[in-house]
Amino acid sequence: MSLRQYFSRAFLRQLQYALDFAILAAGFILACALRFDFAWNRAESDACWMQLPLVVLVQFVALSLAGVYRFIWRYVGIREGRAFFRSAVGSAAVLAAVRLFAPDRFSMFRVPLSVIVAGTAFAFGGVLAVRVLRRVLYERQRLGEDRRGQTPADRQAKHAVLLVGAGQAGVLAAREIVGRGDIDLDIRGFVDDDVRKIGAEIHGIRVLGTTRDLPRLVQKLGVTQVVITIARIRRSEILRLLEVCRAIPVKVRIIPGLFEVLQGKVKVTRIRDVEIEDLLGRDRVQLDETQIGEFLHARAVMVTGAGGSIGSELVRQIARYQPSCLLLVERAEFALFSIEREAARLFPDVRVIPLIADVGDESRMRGIFAEYRPQVVIHAAAHKHVPMMESNPAEAIKNNVRGTRIVGELAGEHGVEAFVLVSTDKAVRPTSVMGASKRVAELVVQDLARRYPTRFLAVRFGNVMGSVGSVIPIFREQIRRGGPVTVTHAEMQRYFMTIPEATQLVLQTGAMGRGGEIFVLDMGEPVRILDIAEQMIALSGLTPYEDMDIVFTGLRPGEKLFEELEMTDEKMEKTRHPRIFIGRLGMYPHDEVARAVGELERLARDGRGDAIRERLSALLPEAKVAPHAPDEPALSEPAANNVSRFPAPARGEQPAVLVSRQFPG
Repeated sequence: MSLRQYFSRAFLRQLQYALDFAILAAGFILACALRFDFAWNRAESDACWMQLPLVVLVQFVALSLAGVYRFIWRYVGIREGRAFFRSAVGSAAVLAAVRLFAPDRFSMFRVPLSVIVAGTAFAFGGVLAVRVLRRVLYERQRLGEDRRGQTPADRQAKHAVLLVGAGQAGVLAAREIVGRGDIDLDIRGFVDDDVRKIGAEIHGIRVLGTTRDLPRLVQKLGVTQVVITIARIRRSEILRLLEVCRAIPVKVRIIPGLFEVLQGKVKVTRIRDVEIEDLLGRDRVQLDETQIGEFLHARAVMVTGAGGSIGSELVRQIARYQPSCLLLVERAEFALFSIEREAARLFPDVRVIPLIADVGDESRMRGIFAEYRPQVVIHAAAHKHVPMMESNPAEAIKNNVRGTRIVGELAGEHGVEAFVLVSTDKAVRPTSVMGASKRVAELVVQDLARRYPTRFLAVRFGNVMGSVGSVIPIFREQIRRGGPVTVTHAEMQRYFMTIPEATQLVLQTGAMGRGGEIFVLDMGEPVRILDIAEQMIALSGLTPYEDMDIVFTGLRPGEKLFEELEMTDEKMEKTRHPRIFIGRLGMYPHDEVARAVGELERLARDGRGDAIRERLSALLPEAKVAPHAPDEPALSEPAANNVSRFPAPARGEQPAVLVSRQFPG
């Protein structure tokens, strides 16, 4: 700060003090004048002037102790108003005590109780009012600046909108939209299904009716957009609103989740189109923050695969708990660069160390463990694409099995407190090399749990929405290109959860596990991939099978119609967390695991894909790994001349497949 800025701020602060002194004095004098009906005698006037310094001093000290002078005037709101109330009550109590208990020799300082009450109201109401006035002038000035760059055409082009939901999120959205002039929205009113709110006003905006009134209100008010402003809205409710608005028709948009807004990740005015993630999403996970904090705070935490979809979100979630250092292990340079830069920007107080390394490189990983001594390891590095691993089985073994063994053994040797393997539902009765390799990785972790005091755990869950290479980004890109949208089978189903939900539950299991468990996350109900394709096309404003084709390509190598989360010989046990279960699997003998892993690693070095499949099938009786892969690598999107077109399937139509058992509870 320059000397000029310092003196400027000092002068401004003195000016604020002087203004407050004047308001406090005026409030007391006005109270005295009212007390004597503006016709006081000389004695009463002298007493008033003698009491004035004491009253103003007490009130000023009360304001200071309440922290009022730390507030910036243009941001004063309801929360800051509490400090003014506390200071008013405190000063009135002091003056009342003087009035009631002061000795006779201080009788000239005994302020009448009526003057204390009225003077307190005038004085503190006045100092609060000038701050509110400053905020009003500031917001009007900002509104004018926002509008200054707009042409008359811009101002006329605002979209007339109705806000659905007059709760906390709706209030935040309305206040922000009204307070800014650069948002192209003109709020015509609220709609809320709580009939008690109908007719109420929020920031000058009326609650006009319920969602049943949407068709009438849209037509009457010329509304072009309906914005969903409900903090925790269920999938079924979004679907209902979409159907209502499509029938009108009117465009539907949505605000970000209130949790994201309150965390400062996005602004409530970041209104966007409804996306498929909104329709698949579930209620926000309730975490035991204290338990996770004890697990991660002030510890050296390593995340392998830190640049991937799950790994990068793990980095974001872990950094919130202030580890002593955060080790990011990743072999893809740009992915590591991106997450390291983001973590350094969002969490400047956390020591973030980017480490380019392959988890299958034992000497490199040994050096990292020796230098940084991690206390918690979250192992998310893995090859995950099923068809690609069918064509590259050796690489699946090198990364998913060998990488897990190396990092796990080093964790045990270096006394790591906890090691968490991120596994997958494809490890249940695997039909693919990828699923079988992850099942072997689980066996490795269970075996390590018997050999070392480190708490070795595995966490198994299904698909995460929006992860790289998953179905939703592929569909989104296909729709952007004009179609067709490719679906492998009309009845294919998958479990889905959001990336933040999955990673938060991973951390919760790491905090609660004792060692040797395989945790299974409650994925909810499975979703048909065809339904996702149809909904995404509809959300883009098109009609499935009319404006855009859906093409069925057939199952790819290693794929199942239905993924599973439990095994027949597992005993599922509940935990303290309602979305986390424990699968008690029978452990394999150490010699058998060591021998099988050694053979698989040797076959991977030799590039013997068929032999790898045979060994996986021999090790895992429940597995149904195909004996050989096609000569050509499996493609994520077959060429147009190699696909078949089918009409939309009937809802109840079921192919001849073995349907997996539903997840318990």
